[in-house]
Amino acid sequence: MTERSKMLRKLSAVEFAAHELHVYLDTHPGDNSAGAALDKYENQARKLRSEFESKFGPLTPGDDGSRWAWIADPWPWDKEES
Repeated sequence: MTERSKMLRKLSAVEFAAHELHVYLDTHPGDNSAGAALDKYENQARKLRSEFESKFGPLTPGDDGSRWAWIADPWPWDKEES
């Protein structure tokens, strides 16, 4: 697995955890430990996204201020198989 793939997998897991905590907190707003965990995962996701984008470029259109930068190589079919 490439470094890029590993970083995307880790970012995806952290963002998933943050999303699930948001859903949980919708029905359990008084759970302070879940709120603290949400803050932790959101901060971690921000750091991972920033690190990924500094190494590999933007994840979504407009992240770097250039409308078309996100379509730069490599395309998924241009990548090596893991």
